Amino acid sequence: MQDASSSVLPLYDITVAAVSDYYKYFKKELRILPETILFDVFITLFHQDRLCVLGMEFSDLAVFSRMLKVTNKRLELIKCFQALMKHGTGLAKELASGYEIKCNCTLQDNTDIMEKLSVIDVGIRLGSFLSDAGWFAESGKVLQCCKDLCLTLPDEINSWIKTLDCCHKLLHAEVVYSNFNSATLTKKLAEEIISKIKSSSGECICLAGIYTQFSLYSFYMSDYNEAYSWSIKSIRELGPNVCRRMTVEALSQASKACVVKRKFSKAVALVRQAVYLARESFGTNHPKYADTLLDYGFYLLNSDSMKDSVTVYGQALKLKTEIYGQLNLHVAVSHEDLAYALYVHEYSSGRFTAARQHAEDAINLMILLLPKEHLMLASAQRVKALILEEIALDYMSINSESQLKLLYEAENLHKNALRLALAAFGVDNVQTAKHYGNLGRLYQSMKRYEEAEQMHLKAIEIKEKLLGQDDYEVGLSVGHLASLYNYHMNEYRKAESLYFRSINISLKLFSDTYSGLEYDYRGLVHVYDSLEEFDNKEDYLDIIARWKRLREEQELKDTAPLSLPKAPSSLQEIQEMFSEPPV
Repeated sequence: MQDASSSVLPLYDITVAAVSDYYKYFKKELRILPETILFDVFITLFHQDRLCVLGMEFSDLAVFSRMLKVTNKRLELIKCFQALMKHGTGLAKELASGYEIKCNCTLQDNTDIMEKLSVIDVGIRLGSFLSDAGWFAESGKVLQCCKDLCLTLPDEINSWIKTLDCCHKLLHAEVVYSNFNSATLTKKLAEEIISKIKSSSGECICLAGIYTQFSLYSFYMSDYNEAYSWSIKSIRELGPNVCRRMTVEALSQASKACVVKRKFSKAVALVRQAVYLARESFGTNHPKYADTLLDYGFYLLNSDSMKDSVTVYGQALKLKTEIYGQLNLHVAVSHEDLAYALYVHEYSSGRFTAARQHAEDAINLMILLLPKEHLMLASAQRVKALILEEIALDYMSINSESQLKLLYEAENLHKNALRLALAAFGVDNVQTAKHYGNLGRLYQSMKRYEEAEQMHLKAIEIKEKLLGQDDYEVGLSVGHLASLYNYHMNEYRKAESLYFRSINISLKLFSDTYSGLEYDYRGLVHVYDSLEEFDNKEDYLDIIARWKRLREEQELKDTAPLSLPKAPSSLQEIQEMFSEPPV
């Protein structure tokens, strides 16, 4: 039987509810309340679904700035803010515009240093919140204004530190939003400030956070050596006095840098530590925990654990949706990540219904939230194009009209992605090379073999130039060109040589159970059958049989990727992994 007292609300909650019921009569007087109490009143209005009233209050920059000081209830504020955005309040733009006006007035009135610092602190808090909430364009606008105000401060150590803090938040918003031109300028300014700080009177500050953002910038620009180098520097800056959020972010980003450098043993140690710390520090319903799940899914996908990656990406999407609802860029990106993981996982089965749905969900959300020609939208369209191509191949002997329609749609999506990548990164970039390779595979499916060859050769040329001869990305493109020569152009010796090269790269980076080996082995079987070299054909049929047995044994092993009963590693152990000089 339930205790009768358990249904009785505490006096504080009763009071807050009563105040909320009559809020419109006392709202001016209530603004003098302490931030924590006023916050509870606003959250009660939110739970009462009084979004119009709440939207009017939160659109006041002074009021919302006070709410940002209640840091122990940030998750509630994010959910409340997102509900208001979905309600159509335009709150993010109103706050960003309000802050811009505040900065302009501060500059024109020649206010004293203390007033400037107060406005700067508001900007850093507001910009950081908007980024956390998934409104990166508005975050960037706020933090750009904040940065300009910072640059009017006296040229001394405390001003530099304040400006660097602003650059840290601004760089993150710009990079995630693919605003790379501005991000490049912000990074340059931050590096100049760090140089000033280091050459000053010996002031010692933790640079883990800004180094993490430098790594993120380099990662998005596909400069993987730089991303790895900055992550090493970030990890070395960590210590017991560094806040958990900064530590988690440094570990997660370092893991991603290790993944693209194919340093998988380091990557898994870093990301599992990040997941564990996020879970223990923030709980399993927190955005930072969801962020670490996305980075864990990235590791799993790239280390040939596709099934587990789908599990982890799915959990991340579920959590992001619970926090942000549907209408949010964080959710859109999670749909895209899960779509690609499902595409890879189901590649051999041909079951792409779920992958296509998530890709289309990502695209539909981004169309609502992004400018028309935004690079993030092109990324989601690329994933959809890959899926459409595979679905089209299933129509090969069923409905040629449906097949052609899907292939032409995929071509338009790939060409648009390539165009935007060229505009953002230029030719010599891994992302651009990937788009050339995607077009090469598509043209192969469309029986445009000479165009396919040109695209594959272009992709290989760029990747070799940037990544070296034995990189995973090079191996992928080499394998795709081998397939073209083997199945469609009758260039069997060329195909044989390329298959050998692709296999060697795969075995060097992965184990002999790597999933991608099957396609190369089967390709060689076809080569030797076509050349009537039957002994070689039998050898590779035996190799395939052995690969299958090993693969089945591996897949029978129970996996629980999110089972982390204790910290996988200590911070000291993590740092010892990076004792070598950065690249």
